[in-house]
Amino acid sequence: MKKITPLFFLLILSIFVNAQDRITGLNFTTRSEVIAQNGMACTSQPLATQVALDILKAGGNAIDAAIAANATLGLMEPTGCGIGGDIFVILWDAKTQKLYGLNGSGRSPKSLNLDYFKENKFDKIPSFGPLPVSVPGCVDGWFTLHDRFGKMEMADILNPAIQYAKNGFPVSELISYYMNASGNRLKKYKGFAETYMPNGKMPQKGEIFKNPYLANTYKKIAKGGRDAFYKGDIAKTISKYIKEQGGFLSYEDLASHKSEWVDPIPIDYRGYTVWELPPNGQGTAALQILNILKYHDIAKMGFGSTDYLHTFIEAKKLAFEDRAKFYCDPDFSKIPIRQLISNEYALERKKLINPKRAAKEYPAGELEQGNTIYLTIADKEGNMVSLIQSNYRGMGSGMTPDKLGFVLQDRGELFSLEEGHANVYAPEKRPFHTIIPAFITKNGKPFISFGLMGGSMQPQGHAQIVTNLIDFGMNLQEAGDAPRLRHGGSSQPTGEKMTDGGWVSLESDFSYQVIRELLQKGHKIKFDAGGYGGYQAIMYDAEKGVYFGASESRKDGQAAGY
Repeated sequence: MKKITPLFFLLILSIFVNAQDRITGLNFTTRSEVIAQNGMACTSQPLATQVALDILKAGGNAIDAAIAANATLGLMEPTGCGIGGDIFVILWDAKTQKLYGLNGSGRSPKSLNLDYFKENKFDKIPSFGPLPVSVPGCVDGWFTLHDRFGKMEMADILNPAIQYAKNGFPVSELISYYMNASGNRLKKYKGFAETYMPNGKMPQKGEIFKNPYLANTYKKIAKGGRDAFYKGDIAKTISKYIKEQGGFLSYEDLASHKSEWVDPIPIDYRGYTVWELPPNGQGTAALQILNILKYHDIAKMGFGSTDYLHTFIEAKKLAFEDRAKFYCDPDFSKIPIRQLISNEYALERKKLINPKRAAKEYPAGELEQGNTIYLTIADKEGNMVSLIQSNYRGMGSGMTPDKLGFVLQDRGELFSLEEGHANVYAPEKRPFHTIIPAFITKNGKPFISFGLMGGSMQPQGHAQIVTNLIDFGMNLQEAGDAPRLRHGGSSQPTGEKMTDGGWVSLESDFSYQVIRELLQKGHKIKFDAGGYGGYQAIMYDAEKGVYFGASESRKDGQAAGY
């Protein structure tokens, strides 16, 4: 037998290594897009993706499948969503050839006012317990969508989630990790351990988890409609529970709730139209970031370059200062949306960026007044749904009403207690919201439905996806897999101010040379292995008549079609 020389070994190794290289030549790990003709489902949990496809194959449309997937995720990913939270949607209706927006966020309790927090010496609204609980808008959002655009019976739409809740499903590693993290701080609240820790501990990876309480709740909703949740026994149980815990959310608060149809707001970005929902969400911030970036030659700077990252970070800081000052419930304050997303305003804000130095603070504009899941579904008729839904802070407030199988959200924490602030707490007011769906059209036709979950990461994540696609020419999957940056420490809608420039976290594929150069410009670099969001997207190729699907490689997500 011949002796293998080191040179020969390296030659053989290079053949195998090169054979596995991505044909794109990109220096980060990615995978192929999913391509299908008849329908596409992209969710953060493979079993939920399969539920959506089953609904499509059974004759349902994208709206039906999105509701079914959301209900399934409320069971399987309670660390990100559930019917105790709110919902926002942008959808393309193939029949009318138009985009529609739905704001399914709930309001604060009628009987709780700002004086309560002052008298009890609160400097902020607590993160957990009964005080941050606002009306959960998810279920009404489902039925509002279904009444206008749905096709199948709601009982059939909810049945897969009911069966999984009754018979159980294997918990994934990622969700087990987040459930266990939440369990340690929420198990002290009545009903939480009974629902999520039946054996005295949170489920581990691969363990079959059942939620019979949620199965019964879903059955009641399937039979009695949205009123079963907001005016029936469920509402009475929620009200009684919250009162016992010292909170204020009442039966009357639930009974008076309704979702709102809103017009998505657009900007032009290099010939593409990017759409977000208006406040009380933060989608406008993504548009403001992009409006500033489009006046820079981003493509020439190059992906991952110091110049690009610096420009992006500074544009984000500028947008978030306006976010902190202006974004709130539009029923309570006149918000200058058209000015905020105007080209003239973007050009004025752009002048504040120093290309050589990171700013420690920026002024908000002076204008005339005024953990989460994301999924996207498309069907053979051409309908496309961009849906995001959340409890906030993973598993929410910890408030787990008796035998209902879900946790109530803690969105009220995001109100400010500063008098005169646009987002200051008031009765029957919708809090500032972090969850935002997005959509891109081209020449008035649907192009991409996408979203990226993760608190304040969302608008900066949306903007990074758009630049990856349009400026850097990445495909749909690459745009999501590309390493991201996250800037934190900006001024907040709760009242905190940025005074030191905040901090920047970068995923591991950015070079050390770039990191050093950012430090030299005055940016503070903070290591963080997570917190970069969770992405799903569907692109429609009208010329070929196919859908392209992409799903977040950082989480459990799956894109699948047929």
